[in-house]
Amino acid sequence: MTAIVLTDGKAGHENQSRAFARALGLDVRLVPVRFKSSLCKALSYLLDRMNILTTSLLEFESPREPAKWVIGTGSGTFYAAKALARRFGARCGVVLYPRGYRLSTFDCILAPSFDSPSKRPNIVEVPANLVASDSAFYEKGVAAFREHHEGPMENIVGVIVGGPNKCASLTADWMKARLDEVFAANKGAQLCVTTSRRTPADVEAVVDSYPWAYKLIYSRDHFNPIPAFVQLAKRLYVTAESTGMLSEACTFGSAEVVALDNLNPGPHKFRRFVSDLRRDGYVDGNRKIDLSAQFAAARSLMGV
Repeated sequence: MTAIVLTDGKAGHENQSRAFARALGLDVRLVPVRFKSSLCKALSYLLDRMNILTTSLLEFESPREPAKWVIGTGSGTFYAAKALARRFGARCGVVLYPRGYRLSTFDCILAPSFDSPSKRPNIVEVPANLVASDSAFYEKGVAAFREHHEGPMENIVGVIVGGPNKCASLTADWMKARLDEVFAANKGAQLCVTTSRRTPADVEAVVDSYPWAYKLIYSRDHFNPIPAFVQLAKRLYVTAESTGMLSEACTFGSAEVVALDNLNPGPHKFRRFVSDLRRDGYVDGNRKIDLSAQFAAARSLMGV
């Protein structure tokens, strides 16, 4: 009961594929894959339309043994998942919306609702990113956090700071205004913070200047306190562009999740993502995402 999981080298994609395999009750055989060139990737869209699935466009180490299931996440794996599935006579499942490829020839697509996927029998909508974690992972995270933090473990309020992207900004002035609000709203709490590899230096300097009970400045220390924050916090503030962290906070733990809105104006998928989570009570509330119905549908489509 092992699935081939194709990875494009992006941790966020690989983790979602692992979460998909775990939901199917399958072990994982990881296979790195990439297109030989950008031209090969462009050609894959045309060949897929012609129902030509060839591994000659790809660089990968051929699995020694066939598998009954092939899983991929992201545009670097969609065509490869189809091609390998055809080679092995396997079922093909992908995470994220494979726009540009023929949708009908995937056995199962777990598509985020913020991508506005079409309504098809093989598409299962999910409200957030899949999270490849379990209770044991968070218990280990809390134990590791205890080694880094000697303060109280009760009444924790966590702040998770990401960074700018094409749909979001993150400035020092904006960060200061938000942290003033966070501290004013949580007097007496154990305020804990972590920045990330994407956090600009001037924003880290602002974060560093506040009187935290615990702080992790990523440019100085790469320890990951987020599993402990998710497990222990009564409230979690997350910058709104951090879709992976928002997904994790809305899926595990019991914290109220608050999105710090650093998104640029206008309609885009990050705005749809946060708006949908807020509408359904996952953001600005403590309702947690339950994907049991979606995973049951995926198991049926994947023949597990």
